[in-house]
Amino acid sequence: MTTLLKQAFDAAAKLPPAEQDLLAMRVLAEIAAEDSFDEAIAATTHKLRSLAADALAEHAAGHTRPLE
Repeated sequence: MTTLLKQAFDAAAKLPPAEQDLLAMRVLAEIAAEDSFDEAIAATTHKLRSLAADALAEHAAGHTRPLE
C-alpha cells in the first residue's frame, strides 16, 4: 500500500460509520468502473487497430489535411 493511500484510509477511519460506508461504496464503484473500462478497451483492440490502419492509409493517400 502506498503512503498516500494509507493516509487516505487513516483519514477515512476517523469519519462516522455512515460516511465510511459511503466512501467505501464510491471507491469500490470507481475500481469496478476502471475494470470495466479496461475490459472494454481490451475487447475492442482489433477494432481500434483497424481504425488506425484506415486513418494512416487515408493520410498516406493524401486524403487528409492538417488541423488548424
